[in-house]
Amino acid sequence: MTLRRNPVLITGCSTGIGRASADLLLKAGYTVYATARRPETLVELAAAGAQILALDVTNEESMAAAVAEVERAHGHVGTLINNAGYGEYGTVEETDLDAVRTMFETNVFGLARMTQLVLPGMRAASTGLIVNIGSMGGRITFPVGGYYHATKYAVEGITDALRNEVRQFGIDVTLIEPGPIRTQFEDTINTSAAVGNSQSPYADLVAKVQEVNAGAYDSKLLSVGPEAVAKTILKAVESDPPKARYLVTAAARTMVHARRLGGDLVWDAIIARQFAR
Repeated sequence: MTLRRNPVLITGCSTGIGRASADLLLKAGYTVYATARRPETLVELAAAGAQILALDVTNEESMAAAVAEVERAHGHVGTLINNAGYGEYGTVEETDLDAVRTMFETNVFGLARMTQLVLPGMRAASTGLIVNIGSMGGRITFPVGGYYHATKYAVEGITDALRNEVRQFGIDVTLIEPGPIRTQFEDTINTSAAVGNSQSPYADLVAKVQEVNAGAYDSKLLSVGPEAVAKTILKAVESDPPKARYLVTAAARTMVHARRLGGDLVWDAIIARQFAR
């Protein structure tokens, strides 16, 4: 095992994938900087040995300060894991675009700015790894999730371009694409402002989407815990070079390949059948 990609800076560690990844990387011997908007949520990680930083990926001063702190101690960030993100769900017609803009600030622009901030130090060191947490939802789309999918499609494009821009400097870039993961994500999308309006012309569709989502997240065949994603992240960190992308969960692999091989007609037929009432 090599620790040449030390230290590791992770965004969004208060719950879910970020917390599980910080914990696993600590156990593997890495120096981990675990971050969250509210660092008091990271007490358990601090007790496990993580360095704790406040970091809000929608705030320039916060992002710059966190990266500067790691660079003061280590010279450069060895691995950046862009994990912070959430889902604002609703139909394309009804979702408030200010809420969409806020989601893009976290899921896309925060990821992009964190990447910009760590790259000069990585280039100077001629080494580094950027791990972007995308989603199977960056390669397939479901109704009522269009704007969330748009953020993850954006992460796909940014990651693919970045990988081929920074390879010349000895920097690797990889994309993790989880399927259904049992975290607080489902709770977040179900409390989105555009979901739950019984007077909406889309009310039946939204209710069906919630029903299908609940079934997927409850199923041990379709979903896994965040530890599965953490294991994939560790694998990427310790691979030289890592793969360009990693699909996590059998469900994700099945659906992405069905979309790719079947084309629009097959995919639309799958969606129509899955969400019929």
